[in-house]
Amino acid sequence: MIYNNKEYVPNRHKKKKAHHSSVFIIGMAFLAFFAVGFIVSISIRACVYDKNHISKESYTNDVSLRLKSSDSEKTIDVRPDYIISDSVVRTCESETLKGISEQIIRKTFYIASYNKDTKIPNWVAWHLKTEHTNGPYKRLSNFHEEESVASPRATLEDYRGSRWSRGHMCPAADNKWNEVAMYETFSLVNVCPQNPNLNSGLWNNLESDCRRWAKQYGDIYIVCGPLFLKQEHETIGVNNIFVPEAFFKVVLCLNDVPKGFGVVIRNTEGNKKRDLYYNSIDQVEHITGYDFFPILPDNLENSVESVVDMNLW
Repeated sequence: MIYNNKEYVPNRHKKKKAHHSSVFIIGMAFLAFFAVGFIVSISIRACVYDKNHISKESYTNDVSLRLKSSDSEKTIDVRPDYIISDSVVRTCESETLKGISEQIIRKTFYIASYNKDTKIPNWVAWHLKTEHTNGPYKRLSNFHEEESVASPRATLEDYRGSRWSRGHMCPAADNKWNEVAMYETFSLVNVCPQNPNLNSGLWNNLESDCRRWAKQYGDIYIVCGPLFLKQEHETIGVNNIFVPEAFFKVVLCLNDVPKGFGVVIRNTEGNKKRDLYYNSIDQVEHITGYDFFPILPDNLENSVESVVDMNLW
């Protein structure tokens, strides 16, 4: 080609340079896309609980929001995906007893009043429905420290070598419907030192009865915890975990004919005739000092909590 009396020769160096620039830009774009995809993939994996193992780190990171309640002495730990509803909390939560340490902790299925002095819960409460009485998730037996409470706190080492088992308050068998809920029952904030025979015997039988009643009536409310009947208490481990002398449990059903009852069980071998006492909820309130199910209308509260008739169950 002739241009201004000169033969035009294409600038092959410019084409080559432009070609390299295009390849570089495409390459950088590909690397950026790959990096973003890798980060997203890692983020997604971090949010998914492995069916057979939930690491302490992933669980701790999942507890991302903490709120102060209107009572400055209480701290509420809130999981982003917690299931227990505010209505259940209002139904089951009792007022703090004077002179008793309390930190309120909300989990997927239960709410616990934790005591930093005894290193065990004051009480644990939950709403047991028919659909919670079974499920596909097997018992994990993955006991772990509760990192939302301050040290010193209960550790696995405190229970090793003691004659006491790690007794669930909210039982693992109530949480086969959800693997996160199952995992959370093994937090030591849901555990008390318990006689092994009581744990596997009478206490376990009462838990099975509660699941049967939940199936029969649709749902029930349960609150249970330790009882200290002496001035001085046995402790275990380097962190001095208090050993209860007994346990209480109160159960409320608002379906069919509203009814309720309470039990006091000594922390011994679990001989039924000697160690299990059926009571009215009012009687357990007198023993513990707590006002259970405080939002019930007065007329219903009086009729349900003042009598115990196991024939209704």
